[in-house]
Amino acid sequence: MILGILQARVSSSRLPGKVLKPILGRPMILRQIERLQRAQTLDKLVLATSVDPSDDALADLMKAEGIETVRGPLDDVLARFTLAAKPYNPEWIVRLTGDCPLADPEVVDRVVRETIAAKADYGSNALEPTFPDGLDAEVVRGAILEQIASENRTQAEREHVTLAIHRHPECFRLHIVRSATDLSALRWTVDEPADFALVERIYQTLYPVNPAFTTADVLRLLAEHPDLVALNTGIERNEGLARSLAREAANVQSRKES
Repeated sequence: MILGILQARVSSSRLPGKVLKPILGRPMILRQIERLQRAQTLDKLVLATSVDPSDDALADLMKAEGIETVRGPLDDVLARFTLAAKPYNPEWIVRLTGDCPLADPEVVDRVVRETIAAKADYGSNALEPTFPDGLDAEVVRGAILEQIASENRTQAEREHVTLAIHRHPECFRLHIVRSATDLSALRWTVDEPADFALVERIYQTLYPVNPAFTTADVLRLLAEHPDLVALNTGIERNEGLARSLAREAANVQSRKES
């Protein structure tokens, strides 16, 4: 079984409540789920959020929409994933994040199929970024994720689900999926108000014509309207991970000095 787990929470620091912000009258998270449900490789899609009261509205929305939801620790996202996976005992888990409303089901399928064909333990198109930021997908063997979750891991490794795998390539068989064209300079994720403004404009233009618009459609739109790209340039990629790693390094240094 291939289980997609979409992690999301309401209490984002840079753009609070972003997953519930409406795009064409529907919460952003539902726009993303609508796209992910077209992925052919996912046997099941589950949303993993936290038990924190701030995520009650998100859990209520998922219940109303019939989307299975699992709630776990706010900061231990790795534990959330194992809770979500446990009832299914999946052979493969696809990690997805709820700040990517332009997620491409074809890219998800490609990452899954290539990783399985390579007989890898973990595959991703984000280890060496060549896709737009916001089209990231990761696939990992369920047994591997369960293994790392049972081990003594740092706070950063528990917050960022697959970080322990990235840090120990000598222990796992990794597969990197690359785009034929380097599009890593493009930013389609939503962390800042400017990111949301771009995604909203893309939906307003493309969705009424074709609700299943593709990455190619977005690229054509941006080529025709380069002013859109300028809306959110200059924002650091993976800023949340960078902050976690900086905190971890500071804690290590503090312990050395004490």
